[in-house]
Amino acid sequence: MSRKAAVPTVSNGSYLQGQANGRLSSMDRGQPAQEGKVVLKKKVTLLRGISIIIGTIIGAGIFISPKGILKNTGSVGMSLTVWTACGILSLFGALCYAELGTCIKKSGGHYTYILEAFGPLPAFVRVWVELLIIRPAATAVISLAFGRYILEPFFMQCEIPELAIKLITAVGITLVMVLNSTSVSWSARIQMFLTFCKLVAILIIIVPGVIQLIKGETQHFKNAFAGNDASVMGLPLAFYSGMYAYSGWFYLNFVTEEVENPEKNIPLAICISMIIVTVGYVLTNVAYFTTISAGDLLLSKAVAVTFAERLMGNFSLAVPVFVALSCFGSMNGGIFAVSRMFFVASREGHLPEILSMIHVRKHTPLPAVIVLHPLTMIMLFNGDLYSLLNFLSFARWLFIGLVVAGLIYLRYKRPDMPRPFKVPLFIPALFSFTCLFMVALSLYSDPVNTGIGFAITLTGIPAYYLFIVWDKKPKWFRKLLGK
Repeated sequence: MSRKAAVPTVSNGSYLQGQANGRLSSMDRGQPAQEGKVVLKKKVTLLRGISIIIGTIIGAGIFISPKGILKNTGSVGMSLTVWTACGILSLFGALCYAELGTCIKKSGGHYTYILEAFGPLPAFVRVWVELLIIRPAATAVISLAFGRYILEPFFMQCEIPELAIKLITAVGITLVMVLNSTSVSWSARIQMFLTFCKLVAILIIIVPGVIQLIKGETQHFKNAFAGNDASVMGLPLAFYSGMYAYSGWFYLNFVTEEVENPEKNIPLAICISMIIVTVGYVLTNVAYFTTISAGDLLLSKAVAVTFAERLMGNFSLAVPVFVALSCFGSMNGGIFAVSRMFFVASREGHLPEILSMIHVRKHTPLPAVIVLHPLTMIMLFNGDLYSLLNFLSFARWLFIGLVVAGLIYLRYKRPDMPRPFKVPLFIPALFSFTCLFMVALSLYSDPVNTGIGFAITLTGIPAYYLFIVWDKKPKWFRKLLGK
């Protein structure tokens, strides 16, 4: 697929394209950008990297409904065990991505690593599914939680109108995309502030919980492993819920080219973030059980709100606000990171050329950011979002398992590749096996939804041959693709 070379100046227009052959001038083996070229600047420090990871991982789930794990494990003790195990497993996956991020210094995350290890077809399928379904649906779902909880204090005595939720959600989505289109620095600063708000919200739950434990409120932990026995099919679903709550540890790898000193800062940011999140999640769940029984937790629509109402009285009104800010941070971090995947895929020739353009003055990948806006709005107002996420939750873990398997493959295929950070081989082996095992079990336990998701994913194969391989496209078709 032919690509135009980048031009040093633009006489009238607001964008410049990244350098030809799928590379930005700033990332060619660490060489400085050529004078006059417009590139994404290295503005992600260690602290900003930590805020991207923590701020994207901690969304609404830990505050609203951690009952998915309890429901599928059957006991308080087993649910806390699964929360801990999912944190450790996520740390293993994050360490694998840390190695990949330090030896493949290109942005794009999953897409880039699959492209490097297995070639263009599976990489295209990954970005195809992400662009059309996964990212718009995931953004719409977390945004709906933002809309619901930002309105909660105004509708304490009645149900919130669905239209009001969707309208405020649309405003929130638009605001996030404007922010990410305007300034990388401001987007990162706001992410740091929102990450601080998330950690404060978790502390608001953990500290009263610890006080309850000191007072001897341990009745809900007696016979912690007694209860309904976890079924063989229930445990994988519990792990799915847990891994979904921890998902987001991979987002710093989407912006590798913008990270200062990536060899040092990527592994450090990942390790610090995962330790903070794992400890925070486990202690938050312990705090819940000091006040709420397992039965009441399963009946609660929003566990953090129920917890706050029982312990904090009028201060519980602050909890929905913190949850809304938490959701906004997840929206901001997700869009900031995933837009770079589309930017890189366009640079490699797998998406329309306009998505690899950078705003001349703002130095943001503006087209790659705003391409998500119409798709997200369509899903927000018309789509059955939760079904879409159920269809494609297996696809996320299938490709993440494939990425980590690619790390093992690259160890043998390219043994001389510089690896500033290297994990023991058993870590990627265990993580990729676990991911693929969960995917296989989901095919067995929920064949209908998983089968639909599998079929949607497979549509990427004919799309690849139609849009990428077929070189005798009509002129109007080539114009449509920006060729």
